[in-house]
Amino acid sequence: MRFLKKLMPHDRWKLPVIVASGVFFGLGLYSFHISNAPSYIGDKPETCVNCHIMAPQYATWYHSSHREGITCNDCHVPHNNFVNKYFFKAKDGLRHAAIFTLRKEPQVIFIKEAGKEVVHKNCIRCHGELLTDSKLLAYNTGTHTFRMEHNCRECHRETPHGRVNSLSSVPWARVPLPGPVVPEWLRKPEKTATGNRAPGTK
Repeated sequence: MRFLKKLMPHDRWKLPVIVASGVFFGLGLYSFHISNAPSYIGDKPETCVNCHIMAPQYATWYHSSHREGITCNDCHVPHNNFVNKYFFKAKDGLRHAAIFTLRKEPQVIFIKEAGKEVVHKNCIRCHGELLTDSKLLAYNTGTHTFRMEHNCRECHRETPHGRVNSLSSVPWARVPLPGPVVPEWLRKPEKTATGNRAPGTK
């Protein structure tokens, strides 16, 4: 109890502290809502286009064979254990959010070294039989004979995103856009050039 009493502000500061706490709590809730934070817990690929800069990556994945059963997180997040998966996801997510919020995103996006290693391990996780199948090893005596010494991306760099890197490489890509985050009652009705409200607005 003594410890709690020490934390309590002086009587004349109680009201300002309560108001400030309420403001920060409200801003926190608003940030949680506007960033669509709950979506990042799941594995839906649509989450990756909460930031519009991932439109090329989403579009190229959507038009690849990986779309049939593979999500972004199946390749880009480690799956060796539950803790590591969500730690990596949170670390990358916070970095992406900071870059996007500060408008520091590069025109061309390159995967980081840690991400390359994760993708490589996930390639093996799904396609491990290509490394161990004796029939395939006997048949393929060329490049894949020494495949364990190489990274999958050395040969399969364009899987599944093709050569797309630049944000302007697929300007007309159709991707699912996030819904509006501003409540309808706060939105101003659009007006036409004559000053009347646009059709369909109340």
